Amino acid sequence: MKTMLIALAMMLATQAGADEPRRNALIPAQSKVPTDIWLRMQREGTAASRHPQQLTPAERELALQRWLGSFEHEIPERFEQDMAGRGRR
Repeated sequence: MKTMLIALAMMLATQAGADEPRRNALIPAQSKVPTDIWLRMQREGTAASRHPQQLTPAERELALQRWLGSFEHEIPERFEQDMAGRGRR
């Protein structure tokens, strides 16, 4: 957590003075919005752990079964309002 905060602070400090144009026209100009900063950190891997996490064979099997089970439910033509995340009152 501390490493991620330091990386974020360094990115903010670096980008505050970076006025050079972007090389890739498909990526919008640098933004000061925190969400954009976090997404950029994720995309570029600047806050990635140095210790890759690996699933155990049992965890992989459970994830595979959960994924395969998701295909057993039909996607409805339309969602009722309470199905879309709003609770009943």
